[in-house]
Amino acid sequence: MTRVGWVDAGSGVSGDMLLGALSDLGALDVTTLGFDVTATAGTRGGLRGVGVAVRAEPDQPHRRLADLLALLDQMPVGAEVRARAAAVFHRLAAAEARVHGVAPESVEFHEVGAVDTIVDVVGACQGFAALALDQTVVSPIALGGGQTRSAHGVLPVPGPAVLELLSASHLVGYGGPVDVELATPTGVAILAELADATGPMPPLAVTATGIGLGGRDLAEQPNVLRIVVGTESSDRDDAWLLLEANVDDLDPRLWPAVLARLLDAGAGDAWLTPIVMKKGRAAHTVSVLVSPELADAAARVLFTESSTIGIRTTRVGKRALAREWVSVDVAGQAVRIKLARLDGRVVNAVPEYDDVAAAAAALGRPVKAVLAAATAASAHLLDDAGTG
Repeated sequence: MTRVGWVDAGSGVSGDMLLGALSDLGALDVTTLGFDVTATAGTRGGLRGVGVAVRAEPDQPHRRLADLLALLDQMPVGAEVRARAAAVFHRLAAAEARVHGVAPESVEFHEVGAVDTIVDVVGACQGFAALALDQTVVSPIALGGGQTRSAHGVLPVPGPAVLELLSASHLVGYGGPVDVELATPTGVAILAELADATGPMPPLAVTATGIGLGGRDLAEQPNVLRIVVGTESSDRDDAWLLLEANVDDLDPRLWPAVLARLLDAGAGDAWLTPIVMKKGRAAHTVSVLVSPELADAAARVLFTESSTIGIRTTRVGKRALAREWVSVDVAGQAVRIKLARLDGRVVNAVPEYDDVAAAAAALGRPVKAVLAAATAASAHLLDDAGTG
């Protein structure tokens, strides 16, 4: 089973909304962050949730990236949380630097340098770490519209920094649905760092929902952010997407790297099929099997790593057997065996080829000989399943 979190940012995102949702889930105790922070139950648009407030001196100094990292080093958090929070601050610095045409190290953060934003970043990273998610999916983010006032004066919404953060990530944003600022740079930066994919809520067996309250009472919709946590079965029979493209002008030596990048992006499988196109041109069809929430990431790989300028998408069904790994010994070398179960019984036991090749090299034996030995060493696993 895969533990998945879906962030519903259909009413925008800010750091305090994320902290509220994490507090509502029980993943974060804001009083442990080392500042004057409170979490209070309330409602927005008839929905119950948690609002978070940070009290700090009003005249905060303008801080640069080095100052934020120095403050971060003083906070009582683990190494993983510290690294994630530092990455968020680096994203913010890079975005502000592009907006203002300066080096990231020279950016003066103004609002972003305030204590409440430091708390937002560290608290959000700490809360998500506590959730221990295998995957985080973020919905398209409502950005709002109109204008907002900042230390630089009146700015259009979506703000320039928000747009820069989106352009440097795989997150998706859209304008509206109201003419106010719904997404802050801090909130977008946190999601850009933590998100594995973007899209609608994936098929989940929901186990918990946390709701964080925004600072506005909107007439059109509740100003809330939701984090939905659930489990996704690895052998479920849900619809997947098959992405395909016909390519006749790519150097064939590049295809192994393209396929590897697709798998790194989360594709369930990726393969090539030789074809003949119009006018007798030799070509390949590249096919990618991917879950809907990772389709955008896979498509991006196809567009950037291959020469295709168009992709076909087909919804397909997929059924997968439950899998697990065990190891067998071949002349002192460990070789992993992938077991596949149907109704609890092992129906396939296949040696992992990379392990076989590594063992063959270490032993100075032919790969085919080590493969045969590993297959023989795992045969009893099938025999045991057949007699159970």
